[in-house]
Amino acid sequence: MDAQEALPEEALSRSSSTPLPEAAAPEAGFREELLYGLRAAVPLAVAVFGFAVSFGVVARAAGMGVLAPLVMSLTTFAGSAQFAAASVLGTGGGVAAAIVAAVLLNSRYLPIGISVAPAMTGGVLKRFLSAQLVVDESWAVGHVGNGRYSRGRLLGAGVLVYCAWVGGTAVGLLGARYLGDPERFGLDVVSPVLFLALLKGQITSRKALAASVLGVAIALTLVPFASPGVPLIAATAACLLGLRKR
Repeated sequence: MDAQEALPEEALSRSSSTPLPEAAAPEAGFREELLYGLRAAVPLAVAVFGFAVSFGVVARAAGMGVLAPLVMSLTTFAGSAQFAAASVLGTGGGVAAAIVAAVLLNSRYLPIGISVAPAMTGGVLKRFLSAQLVVDESWAVGHVGNGRYSRGRLLGAGVLVYCAWVGGTAVGLLGARYLGDPERFGLDVVSPVLFLALLKGQITSRKALAASVLGVAIALTLVPFASPGVPLIAATAACLLGLRKR
């Protein structure tokens, strides 16, 4: 016997008249994902804040002033690229070399942008503004598995990390006069250590190791002769090894 047939007729009428619960609105799901991204990014934001303070101090010591580094953090929002630019300018390199170095480091955002594109809904302006919050940290938090990304998590993490980066930059810039020479605190080695950390995650094969060694050799060879920033740009030619077929 069917279970519904065993119920009294009165109970059936009450059951059929009871309205079904409404499905959760899409906005509710987005808010939950947004809050998840904010919470998950808290420890990352703490580290980013300290890193940004270092950038502010280094940029001030490189003679970039206060306004330029702050505007750079507001618009560029890319730690490694900003450190590269500050390092090139701080060692006497030209603006063109600093820009090229920063663009090369930020080229990784091309595949990152492609990977999150399906999650970025809405009009062109909305997608453009949302994309500004996609950085390494928010990209990691926003991944939900199988190559899929949550827009709410991406934006939640991105907003928090962005505030930490801009706020840390401001603190570093304003506190630079009190901290003095960044070499006193070892902040002058932040850029090299950063790039070594980025490099470590990229060496996953013999070909990658060979490209890294060749890049170092090119840079070290050119340092005594070339203008600051040029060795860094020239070293990227080593990545052409990746185009070689097996």
